[in-house]
Amino acid sequence: MVETTVFNCRNADDVMKAVREHKVSFVQFWFVDVIGTLKSFQIAVSELEGAFEEGMGFDGSSILGFARIHESDMVAIPDPTTFQLVPWRPMDRSVARMFCDIKNPDGTPYVADSRFVLKRILNKAAEKGYTFYVGPELEFFLFESSTRPTILDHGGYFDAPPLDLGNDIRRDIIFALNRMGITVEYSHHEVAPSQHEIDLRYAEALAMADIAVTYKVVCKEIARKHGCYVSFMPKPIFGINGSGMHVHQSLFKNGRNVFYDAADNYYLSAECKSYIAGLLKHAPEFCAVTNQWVNSYKRLVPGYEAPVYIAWARRNRSALVRIPLYKPGKEAATRVELRSPDPACNPYLAFAVMLAAGLKGIEEGYQLPAPVEEDIYEMSAKERAEYKIDSLPGSLGEAVAVMKQSSLLREALGEHIYTKFIENKMKEWDDYRIQVTEYELNKYLPLL
Repeated sequence: MVETTVFNCRNADDVMKAVREHKVSFVQFWFVDVIGTLKSFQIAVSELEGAFEEGMGFDGSSILGFARIHESDMVAIPDPTTFQLVPWRPMDRSVARMFCDIKNPDGTPYVADSRFVLKRILNKAAEKGYTFYVGPELEFFLFESSTRPTILDHGGYFDAPPLDLGNDIRRDIIFALNRMGITVEYSHHEVAPSQHEIDLRYAEALAMADIAVTYKVVCKEIARKHGCYVSFMPKPIFGINGSGMHVHQSLFKNGRNVFYDAADNYYLSAECKSYIAGLLKHAPEFCAVTNQWVNSYKRLVPGYEAPVYIAWARRNRSALVRIPLYKPGKEAATRVELRSPDPACNPYLAFAVMLAAGLKGIEEGYQLPAPVEEDIYEMSAKERAEYKIDSLPGSLGEAVAVMKQSSLLREALGEHIYTKFIENKMKEWDDYRIQVTEYELNKYLPLL
């Protein structure tokens, strides 16, 4: 039996009580930069009460996408509802963590805070009575080290030990997540060798973005204790499937799933259909956010179970959006699955742009085309044209070019993050495209 200590702190007083009872020695303050890299600093518990009252100041000029040097003072305000012990630290010298909201010195929200961006879109949905739930599936690889993608097993989809050599590591990851109050529904070996998936129970989007960041840290820490390395790189190995982050999403109003309609042939409401249409229409625009790395587009190619073509379906897993089949009595489970994102994205921004696109579809009554149940990978270009099936951008450069033209993304992210994100991604693309690769040397040097 795994000892579990789950906190449901509501305020600073609850946190201070938990700190005393569990003899916490340090508290880590967590937040992410514009591209989703976790940032953290640690404070002694003697400073915690003051941190709740006034926040903890830090220099934002060294954080990617944050402040310029002459306006660099930032304040981290801990969110008491996110207080949990970190399970990879010794329990006799407990360390806790809390996510933070980043503020300006005058107490106003800082526009480069990814958490604030998601909160702002969620508040917009809340004004319409909606609560946004998401359930991401974050796949990962287990490698011998962080220097080379050397696999640990040759298992495949749902394989069991001894083909699956990551079973014990996944189990310990799940135990660690459970200790932090994170519910896991199931886990399994994925399609590619040494590839794995641990599925998290759906949650409200802000909580889930915090969970997704935590999940990645826990996976890496537990793997390190086992002497190996977890990678969320979208496509680390040529010729096999990459790692995705399929995102199941739904809107609730007054405790009811507004995506469900018993009278519809597909059991989908008009709101749900317009939401899906919003995802389809704006997917090329938000692709740079949900798939933000040069390497992301090595995964988004036909033939490796990654969606490339902009269409929706129920059974067809070659489509960008899939609707899991309705089960009688499971109305609350009606949901939309967006299959393009990968686990290396910034989850706060990714969830924000998905919701913004879906809400836009509802607000403007976008019409949903017919589903495409045929295997789109097997279609010719002419057949795809007849179905009016477009494609996602083929590279980070293309994705950023589309994003630059998007008023939806500018509004959803806010001017600051929108600009800083594009600047960062254009630099990454420029750095990449001037490289001379081994492929080019092997192919062209003997020929040209």
